[in-house]
Amino acid sequence: MATMESLIGLVNRIQRACTALGDYGGGDQAFSSLWDALPSVAVVGGQSSGKSSVLESIVGRDFLPRGSGIVTRRPLVLQLQKLEDGQQEYAEFGHMPRRRFTDFALVRKEIQDETDRITGKTKQISPVPIHLSIYSPNVVNLTLIDLPGLTKVAVEGQPESIVEDIENMVRSYVEKPNCIILAISPANQDIATSDAIKIAREVDPSGKEPSVDKFKLLILNEIYNELGISIFDSYALHTGERTFGHLESVIRARIPSITSLINKSIDELESELDHLGRPIAVDAGAQLYTILELCRAFDKIFKEHLDGGYDYEADGYQPHLIAPEQGYRRLIEGSLNYFRGPAEASVDAVHFVLKELVRKSIGECQELKRFPTLQSTIAGAANEALERFREESKKTVVRLVDMESSYLTVDFFRKLPQEVEKVGPGVNPRENSPAAANVDRYAETHFRRIGSNVSSYVNMVSETLRNSIPKAVVYCQVKEAKQNLLNYFYTQIGKREGKQLSELLDEDPALMERRQQCAKRLELYKKARDEVDSVSWAR
Repeated sequence: MATMESLIGLVNRIQRACTALGDYGGGDQAFSSLWDALPSVAVVGGQSSGKSSVLESIVGRDFLPRGSGIVTRRPLVLQLQKLEDGQQEYAEFGHMPRRRFTDFALVRKEIQDETDRITGKTKQISPVPIHLSIYSPNVVNLTLIDLPGLTKVAVEGQPESIVEDIENMVRSYVEKPNCIILAISPANQDIATSDAIKIAREVDPSGKEPSVDKFKLLILNEIYNELGISIFDSYALHTGERTFGHLESVIRARIPSITSLINKSIDELESELDHLGRPIAVDAGAQLYTILELCRAFDKIFKEHLDGGYDYEADGYQPHLIAPEQGYRRLIEGSLNYFRGPAEASVDAVHFVLKELVRKSIGECQELKRFPTLQSTIAGAANEALERFREESKKTVVRLVDMESSYLTVDFFRKLPQEVEKVGPGVNPRENSPAAANVDRYAETHFRRIGSNVSSYVNMVSETLRNSIPKAVVYCQVKEAKQNLLNYFYTQIGKREGKQLSELLDEDPALMERRQQCAKRLELYKKARDEVDSVSWAR
């Protein structure tokens, strides 16, 4: 069964984790705040109400700045951590995490100096909190938030809005549903006129009749001046114990909702990180691996297009681009030269389709959208490869045409019918005679047969090229694109130095910042979950 100390210690550890990872509550609406979900104790009082005396008595050390007017000008988040008896007590500031203060006079000075760093040496206030952890055998595990003292009038050097500014700051803390209000009022002041009690009752109407067991409003009439230090110390100790006990009951009631918030936030943050993409490693080897993985992601989409998984098929490529022509022997040679144009046009048409598929595949590759420089580099490398494939394909299809022109298929002509019409000897075809007429008819028939034969041969070659050119195009362009599109790029990328690899993996700074925030917040929630799991709960 969880004890009171383990419960409060649990919240205290989670609050320290929040502090370390930058979750101070409020402000950042981009994420839900775990700090705001945790029960906290806010110390509220007017100026010179004795807040500092109460806090120092709870801690057992003088460590707070003293003086007239507004001494506390920034919220002080005071996290107390109990040590084993005999251990040396010390303090640490959130803004100086690696320095331990054992001289509490220096703690007081650092609070003053850190306040001045934000507000300047003026009487201005700031909502930016100071985080101070005190480790001591003489304290209980407890987090207190010391807020600037309420005032009714501005003094010299302060803006007229100071009264309202301080009240708004105090309300921003005490109006949180999980806030326990420790309202401090001096003994020589009528409690009915106490601003601290007034605000506490406004945000917690149930506090009109204070009860530690029922309500979150705690009231202490400071009797330091009238009854003496020993009695005051006992009251301060009693206040700490009452606060400690009431905080434990609030934590018990809030644990289920805190656990629910933690689990929900972990799921949401992991989902967003999956969408944003995980952080890129800094070493060159990991960066090269990432680049190659991104290239493979693009290449996979590109191949799916080529395989007909989308709106394109590589087998059976546009045969209508191949136009037949006519000729014979020289005529055949000359005629077949006309096939060069359509053959090259088919190459260009496929090249255009492949370029479009590269563009489309780049756009569909979600992983690449994070890296605009790598995206354009891969697109450029792919298009350069397609240009090389196009040139090789053009050489190949032109060779196919030239091969048909340089050698005529003998068997084709052997199969042609051989008809020889004889003309009688001594006949002058120029004479106007029946024999001359026969010669003219023979020549006409002969030329027509030549034309017909040439036409048939060219048509035969056309059919051959209609099959061979698409094969050459698919082999030289489509197949190469499918198998070797980024091979040259892979060779070159392997030679790059770490800085050059980093330049390819640039991202939008806003996206990088968002991922970093998500990762930090996820770390916080996972640590909080581990803390909750570490406590043994009653069944």
